[in-house]
Amino acid sequence: MRYTHTIALTVFVLFNALAGPVYAIDAEHEANARESIARGVAYLRSTQNEDGSWTPQPGPAVTAMALTVMIDSGLVDPDDPQVEKGLTYILANVQDDGGIHAGILANYNTAICLSALDLVRDRPGMEKTIKNAQDFLRGIQWDGQADPTGKAVDELHPFYGGAGYGRHGRPDMSNTQIMLQGLYDSGLDCKDPAFVRAVVFISRCQGIDSNELLGELIEQDGGFIYSTSINKDLIGVPESKANPQEMDEALNGQPVSGLRTYGSMTYAGFKSYLYAQLDPADPRVTQALNWLQNNYTLDANPGMPETLNQHGLYYYYMTFARALDAYGKDTIQTSDGMQHDWANDLIAALTSRQTSDGSWINEADRWMEGDANLVTCYSLIALEAAVK
Repeated sequence: MRYTHTIALTVFVLFNALAGPVYAIDAEHEANARESIARGVAYLRSTQNEDGSWTPQPGPAVTAMALTVMIDSGLVDPDDPQVEKGLTYILANVQDDGGIHAGILANYNTAICLSALDLVRDRPGMEKTIKNAQDFLRGIQWDGQADPTGKAVDELHPFYGGAGYGRHGRPDMSNTQIMLQGLYDSGLDCKDPAFVRAVVFISRCQGIDSNELLGELIEQDGGFIYSTSINKDLIGVPESKANPQEMDEALNGQPVSGLRTYGSMTYAGFKSYLYAQLDPADPRVTQALNWLQNNYTLDANPGMPETLNQHGLYYYYMTFARALDAYGKDTIQTSDGMQHDWANDLIAALTSRQTSDGSWINEADRWMEGDANLVTCYSLIALEAAVK
């Protein structure tokens, strides 16, 4: 049902088409991308476990990503035996309440599984499984529950509208955008209250003067930080992975200020605004786009300190590609007035980093980016968005 959202983004395509000429991906880059995708898919075919999983430690999420990129590549039929084994593994993790996980990271696993299940939704019983999983995600989104202090989470609460891993006791930008990705891919109406609530949380992670809750603590450049709260004990004390020293100071009772915004979360926020159909002229959208134009690069996760700017690089590539694909324009104009063919640039960056066995891996092993299955999935998601 992913095609059902095409019309929802048409306004953004038309709006941005007025900004200047666009250029299609060129034949050489497309050929390189497709060859790279084929090698990446072949790598994943070689690493599936006997039980049908890929990297099962966090649950079925990596398996779901592997199935998604294999089917989306057009190189693997949805009825392929490896897909069947992977799907059997995912469905074995369906819980009575609709969640799809192995007892941990419920939001993360369920949302990513939804994206995969949408590709096989014509199978008997799958529509019900998808709906139950959507309802599960909406049910655990922060809205009305008691926070760790016992206070009800209303619209003024820093948790409101967000989703999280669970172990930190608070929501974050990454889980919230992953939740929206799963709901979006599986066809939930973008005007659903889950999208509306999520935009409230996402907006509070943005460095913009309309962010009345936390804006003064974030660098006012239109970009995004990681969360409105460090953990369950520091509710309303925001966190940025680009200012690790600020977190240390906050844990010691010192105030935080001037939190740095950074690439992976800013593309995630921009993408989520597009999915939720915010008006293209909304200052939250325009200022997020301005950040992307001022910080365009594929050499690093921009905004991160120099010593940390390779951290989360492949997650950055994935959110970069999904966001600009949703943006609907083949080029992005940077602050110097130059037009950049983002898909060509992304393909060049990823194909140059692919290893001889067809996989990708990040030597800066943080956030599981030392796992070749996960990073290969991130890279294939990005490449497949680039060649659409």
